[in-house]
Amino acid sequence: MEESKQHPNTDLLVSATKGFDSLFSNDIDGARKHFQQHADPFHLMGLGVCAFLEAALGMEPKLMEEATRCLSLSEAGTRKQMCAPKPHDLTYQSRFPYGLEWEILNADAVVLLGLTHALSESYMGYLQCMYSLNSAHSKFTKLYKTVFPNGLHTISTIEVGDTAPPSHVGLVHQPSLASISSQSSISSPGTPTSSISALPAIAPKASGFFSRWSSSSSPSLPLKKPSLHIQQDGPVEDLIVGGTAFGFGLFNLVFSLLPKKVQGLVGFLGFKHDRKLALAALSLSASKNDVHSVFAGLVLMTYYGVVLLLSGYHANEQNILIEYKAVVDKIHDKYSDGSLWILNRAKILRMSHDPEGAITVLRDGLQINRTRSFVQADMLLLFELAWILLAQRQYQECADAFIKITELNSWSHGTYIYIAAGCHLALGDLDKAQSLLDKVPDLIEKRKVGGKDLPTEVFIKKKLAFYKEKQARKGGDEKKFAQAIKINIAEEIGIFWNNHSRISASIAQIHVDEMLNMSPPVSFSKLAAETVASAKTSRSGTPLSAKFKLPGSSTSGSSLILPHDMLLDLDTPDELAVRALLLGINYRTLKEFEPARRFLSEAYEYQSSITVSTWVGGVAMFELAVLDLKEAEVKERERGESGPSNEKQKQDQEWKKFWVEVLKGANSKLDVALNLAASSVDLSSRLDSRIAMLRDEMASKKEMLGISS
Repeated sequence: MEESKQHPNTDLLVSATKGFDSLFSNDIDGARKHFQQHADPFHLMGLGVCAFLEAALGMEPKLMEEATRCLSLSEAGTRKQMCAPKPHDLTYQSRFPYGLEWEILNADAVVLLGLTHALSESYMGYLQCMYSLNSAHSKFTKLYKTVFPNGLHTISTIEVGDTAPPSHVGLVHQPSLASISSQSSISSPGTPTSSISALPAIAPKASGFFSRWSSSSSPSLPLKKPSLHIQQDGPVEDLIVGGTAFGFGLFNLVFSLLPKKVQGLVGFLGFKHDRKLALAALSLSASKNDVHSVFAGLVLMTYYGVVLLLSGYHANEQNILIEYKAVVDKIHDKYSDGSLWILNRAKILRMSHDPEGAITVLRDGLQINRTRSFVQADMLLLFELAWILLAQRQYQECADAFIKITELNSWSHGTYIYIAAGCHLALGDLDKAQSLLDKVPDLIEKRKVGGKDLPTEVFIKKKLAFYKEKQARKGGDEKKFAQAIKINIAEEIGIFWNNHSRISASIAQIHVDEMLNMSPPVSFSKLAAETVASAKTSRSGTPLSAKFKLPGSSTSGSSLILPHDMLLDLDTPDELAVRALLLGINYRTLKEFEPARRFLSEAYEYQSSITVSTWVGGVAMFELAVLDLKEAEVKERERGESGPSNEKQKQDQEWKKFWVEVLKGANSKLDVALNLAASSVDLSSRLDSRIAMLRDEMASKKEMLGISS
């Protein structure tokens, strides 16, 4: 019998891939129509992904039922195929066990079903999600050991742009006792050089971005006897390699980014994580031509462009930009109309300190004359645009954008309208701001997760009550409490999105000037004279920026009674703390590190007097740690590189000692910040995650400098 040159499931997979091509190009309607032409697990998975993305990106629970239906059918179909015996007349010889592709697809379906259950926003849904994720985690761990028995580091490398299939000459798998955790030596994306010690591989090694992490899908294994005629890898083999690497990498990355307290819970359930290995696996998947490569690229983009930005400091930012751009370019070249890839092009420009370029890319992507549309993905373009406009102080356009978002998704209309109100306050339109703020409580009540408010909405409700109380205390009309708001509430909430880290010096100076113009005035002479309290001292120190004590202040700061002739803009420790925090952040952006340190320390010192904004102390200590690292980075950049080699060696040792102390001090501040991130503190889980990310960057810096832990 003549040997088959094609895997028996290739045609179905190739057909389904065409549907995904439409989806990634923003033609979700065309993708759905294509998937509906067949009822096999591949196409049912495609339908489920379409419904899931619409629901997840737009937070539309109504689409969950359709996603659940399609994904359940796909899961059942793959389970049936997994139990089917191998056909007796099958002549195709793959290097992978027959039917492994169905196990990949089954694990994919289980993951998406779990996430679908979570989006139902019910306690039962969350329990079902945890059960599904636990099952999928076990599946992908098992698959990883099967597909990569000797680990990722045993695989030869390819160039990013390779399109020709690699030559796979009779490869078989050899069982290995190498554990997954042994891959911890893989270098992180923040390090300039790779620490991978690759075993001998059959394919020649090539250079390129993915060469640090990824490879062709051939593990470095002994040749099989030619008589077995192992075929070259095709679409199904790429699915197996890319799908396994994607699923395993995704789980490891997500678990590594969870807050420490949550990590403890999932660790108890058996979930383990290794971020370096996760990034290696995702990069391998992203280098393939399988559908999983696009999703792996999307996960890496999210990590680089959103999550990693929140750390505030990067050990090797230029390297991250290079890696980020390589991932985006690979996908954007193929799907240039896709909103998700346009979004990440804009994020790269923003990270590169080109906000106007980012705005142009986003606005072009939102043009109404585009022939195809994926509304939920387009919403992400508008969301990113709104935050950049806020950072650029383009308040009218920012307000319009956030209000427009409420027409495109249903996540948290209260948050969007609250930020829009802050923009109108900045524009001096108190009436418009008040009318928007009046809508917020009802919007929040209409949207609860599991019967509870979202963390941002808890924060907003406290701020609204705070300003109503302030307006009443000042003798004003409580219905016009917008009059009592002096610190821009949109800029304040932007702190949690790290929105001030990449603004220009001119914009940072405007923020500083606005803060300094508020009463009580800042006494710089007092700031210079005071010794800044360290993180280990009591938090009951006298505020540094107040030229005089606030009349009627108490140790709790709960009731400040002011004479009518002394109505200050900021008359509570809460407000003074937020002002000091914003001043510190913006002075740091200006690279004026001494005033930045003094104001951030002051914000922390208010912690014992704050009644509502209890998040300030932890965030201030986190920002102080970032400040230490950024200041050290500037000093390192400015150091000279002169003198003979022995002098340079001595200088390098001195700088290593310098960084040891800087990292030690920053780590101590993060300990304090973490202790202040109690569950009762607003948005504490976000701070918890930011601390973990920053510590990862600090670990990368240690590795770059050769500093042992």
